[in-house]
Amino acid sequence: MDDDILQRVRLTLTNYLEDNHLRKTPERYAILETIYGMSGHFTLEELGEKMEKKNFRVSRATLYNAIRLFQKLRLVVKHNLSQETRYEACVPTEDHCHQICTICGKVKEVNSPALQGIIQSVKLRRFHQSGYTLYIYGVCSSCQSKLTRLRKRRNA
Repeated sequence: MDDDILQRVRLTLTNYLEDNHLRKTPERYAILETIYGMSGHFTLEELGEKMEKKNFRVSRATLYNAIRLFQKLRLVVKHNLSQETRYEACVPTEDHCHQICTICGKVKEVNSPALQGIIQSVKLRRFHQSGYTLYIYGVCSSCQSKLTRLRKRRNA
C-alpha cells in the first residue's frame, strides 16, 4: 500500500467528517486502512475477517455504514459482479475496466491505454466526466476450453 495514497484518502475522510460535524471514530479509520491494505475486490465478509485478524472487531452494521460513507466519498467502489456484491478501494480519480466471465464469475482488471484514450476523448454534452468504470462481459479462456471439450465429447 502506498503511504501517499493512504494519507490522501485519510485526509479526504477527515475533511468530510469535520465539514459535516461527524465523529472521527477509530473504527472508520481502521476500516479505511484495512480496505486500502487489501488487494483487489472484496466482500463485506472478507473485510470483517480481515478486521478480526487485526484484532479489531466491528459489527456488520458498522462495516456497512462505513462502506456506504466511503462510497459517497468515492474512496470505495461497489461492484455487482456475477451474482455477488464486491467492493474495491478506489482513489477518487482512478478509472478502470473489468472483464467478467459470465460462466465462472472470475473478474480481471484490464489496463488498456487505447480504451482509456477513447473513453477520455468522448465529448459529453453539458457534462464534466470525473471518472468511469467499465464492465466487459464474456467467457474466460478456461471456461471456453471446458465448453469446447464438452462439445467435442457430445459430437463424438
